[in-house]
Amino acid sequence: MAKSAILKASSAVLALSLSSLSTAAFAQADNGAETAQSDNQDEGAIIVTAQRREQSILDVPISVATVSEEKLDNILDGGADIRGLSARIPSVYVEGSNGRTAPRFYIRGLGNVDFDLSASQPVSIVTDDIVLENVLLKGFPIFDIAQTEILRGPQGTLFGRNTPAGIIKFDTAKPTDTFEGYVSGSYGRFNSVKLNGALSGPLGDTLSARVAGEFTRRGDFVENVNPGADFAGNNDGEDDLGGFSSIAVRTHLLFEPMPEFSSLLTAQYQRLEGTTSLFRANILSPGSNELNDNFDRFSVAYDGGRNNISNTEIFGLTWRNELDAGAVTLTSVTGYYVGDSDGIGDIDGGTGAGFLPGGSFPGFIPFPSETGSTDTDIEQFSQELRISNNDGGPLSWQVGAYYFTDEFTADSAAFDGFGTPAPTILAITTQKSDAFAVFGQLSYDLTNALTVTGGVRYTDDEKTLTGSRPIGFLGPINARTETSDSQVNWDLALNYEVSDGVALFGRVATGYRGPSIQGRLLFSNAVTVADSETVTSFDAGVKTSLFDNTLRINLAGFYYEVDDQQFTAIGGLGNFNQLINADKGVGKGFELDIDWSPVENLDLSLGYSLNDTEIKDDNLLVAFCGGGCTVTDPTVTVDGTTLAAIDGNPFPQAPRTILTATGRYAIPVGGGEIYLFGDYTRLGETNFFLYESQEFNVDGNFEIGLRAGYIDFDNGFEIAAFVRNLTDEENLIGAIDFNNLTGFVNDPQVWGVEAKIQF
Repeated sequence: MAKSAILKASSAVLALSLSSLSTAAFAQADNGAETAQSDNQDEGAIIVTAQRREQSILDVPISVATVSEEKLDNILDGGADIRGLSARIPSVYVEGSNGRTAPRFYIRGLGNVDFDLSASQPVSIVTDDIVLENVLLKGFPIFDIAQTEILRGPQGTLFGRNTPAGIIKFDTAKPTDTFEGYVSGSYGRFNSVKLNGALSGPLGDTLSARVAGEFTRRGDFVENVNPGADFAGNNDGEDDLGGFSSIAVRTHLLFEPMPEFSSLLTAQYQRLEGTTSLFRANILSPGSNELNDNFDRFSVAYDGGRNNISNTEIFGLTWRNELDAGAVTLTSVTGYYVGDSDGIGDIDGGTGAGFLPGGSFPGFIPFPSETGSTDTDIEQFSQELRISNNDGGPLSWQVGAYYFTDEFTADSAAFDGFGTPAPTILAITTQKSDAFAVFGQLSYDLTNALTVTGGVRYTDDEKTLTGSRPIGFLGPINARTETSDSQVNWDLALNYEVSDGVALFGRVATGYRGPSIQGRLLFSNAVTVADSETVTSFDAGVKTSLFDNTLRINLAGFYYEVDDQQFTAIGGLGNFNQLINADKGVGKGFELDIDWSPVENLDLSLGYSLNDTEIKDDNLLVAFCGGGCTVTDPTVTVDGTTLAAIDGNPFPQAPRTILTATGRYAIPVGGGEIYLFGDYTRLGETNFFLYESQEFNVDGNFEIGLRAGYIDFDNGFEIAAFVRNLTDEENLIGAIDFNNLTGFVNDPQVWGVEAKIQF
């Protein structure tokens, strides 16, 4: 869909709902309606929907973590995006080489490092019961969220498609039957601005609505110091890169003509403009993973990439209908998303090239690399139908069917590396995916304390890739590849309530990720296919909620094996991707989540995970860095090419350990409180690529955040000051390995002030 069509459609839905909601709001104000207070029957208890029913977290035989609304707001202070969730929950990691666009998620070490936007991912993002499959959709801003849940381990029998690693599940705030809302705004370093708010209430006896929005921007804070680049502002001392501007809106319309039936229509839209990741040439020295003197937080020297520009636009519609038919509830969830993006980057991270008269800077750059996409388009449709029982007896069950289709077209381009607008290589690929599944789950209370749960899912996947290269040094090409597979997955779990507030669980589950196709035709004629991967996972743990819900301890241990594990060999000898299958991958470890309120007004949390992953394939060889890194794996020469043997290596971008902690202390003052909130996260050993080297890894990256403020509960007002990355850590978070020792880093310290009004 064209960008103008997306914008017109979303604007029309937003304008209609705003107009209707404003009328209702003023009518309520004239009638002197009072805002109702929520009735919390079990204060402090955590209710989740991990099994698509509202349940106490103690009754769910899955390793589940939740993120409170306050914690979510704090880690997103200063304009952070969904990548702010990285390492904030044990076993959860998020990274990406496309800036705020196309984040990649990992749970228990399982993920996909592929930078291609069509790549499949083993972690599903589920928003309001809709799987956001493509990475462009996964980056949609998170705002006005009612509940965030992380379900670790395979979840295929109830959720989404292809979820061997787990699910990150967002439920947005829904329309209310009384008028309410909030507005907040913040300003901070680098001219960072964040405005968000929501307005909710009835439009009549049977119709209610909620409108929410967020605007986030940050000014440029990095200067392109290359005087020869026209797009760099002629080296005028002004900052050129690092900034962004994002606007997102969401509208819910809820129709409830009778108590037994509800129909919820949701429209949401995002537009993002700004800078993608900033690659920096030779910021690592041979033999070291420490940033060297070539790194300067506030400057780069680019001759290509037009300052690494990036644009994304997304529009989505969700329609959920639910009918209580007495003995059963019928649920239908329909989703339709479209989006497009474009962007370009100076991938070599510097200026010039070693073979040119003027050489290169900083350090040796063998050849210039400037790639991106002139246009990408994604269209996704999904339909789910479910039937669940309502009798409330010892047996509960649900069955359903699921259909999914998407089509992704990318016009990928390579340029001369020196900023010339016309591409020197152009490749156009379209990948279409179709999937159908039927699933079911039942739970039975064997005793008052012991519940058994089982589920099964049949999935059929089909994928087709077509591609052409009208311009390129390898000549024209037309390619077409198809693949398909079908699998049956299942899970079986026991949950035993030892006593009030203490439960044990055990679970065995299988997961499946369908076959994948990769055709990056810019620099290669190869189209590679990876066979389906299957996961068998074992979990066991304990969950507690003690001392009137003031102490919660959840501990889960796990072991899983992945047969025919899909990996993407990226970079290496060239700027391209290829899919491979390893015979087996193994992961084992544990997750610990603790929430404790030892005294009134003090809340503490601690999370820790150990993820020990290992590739097991005696014969698997991959190309390694083309830019002078120090490979520590055994090497083998095949047909004149030296390759690395990766048997025994950890999975790429899989932190061995994650430590996260938060603390909040409040001092009551009149009708409000003064509070201090702090958070800390630390990553253990993390290897960036399939092969191991002395340079492309990190260990001990950490960040600290602080927030202090005052809340006036009586008047619904809050004012606060915050700082993210308190100690201004310069953490290496990713690398480009085919050209030189290029890397990219985390965001700098951002501080600011915020005010919020609720009504």
